[in-house]
Amino acid sequence: MAEGWIRQFAKDKVEVYSAGTHPEPVNSVAIKVMQSLCVDISQHQSNLLDEYLNLDFDYVITVCDSAKELCPTFPSASKVIHKSFPDPAKAKGTDEEVLAVYKKVRDMLKSFCKEFLQKELGI
Repeated sequence: MAEGWIRQFAKDKVEVYSAGTHPEPVNSVAIKVMQSLCVDISQHQSNLLDEYLNLDFDYVITVCDSAKELCPTFPSASKVIHKSFPDPAKAKGTDEEVLAVYKKVRDMLKSFCKEFLQKELGI
């Protein structure tokens, strides 16, 4: 969802790469809650971190504690930013309760991404 927000706000002003410690297809509930705000992440995918080890990054952003702990060092990164968000995929309860968790995390990520782009990049 963070990739979707950064792409939405920054358009073509930044290159965004998404990786995970255990990449998997984008969660269908995440796709649904983002589409409800007109952000399409259905074609996004999370790659293995190892695929990016030889790239130079200005920023490396982690949004969950396990990613922060398992993320390799990117020596070229000017800045590493960590912000912990709840993992909505771990939400339990009825469909409505799970959806509510996804919406809450979506909105938290939206605020974080917007603030990051404004503060760090002036976008």
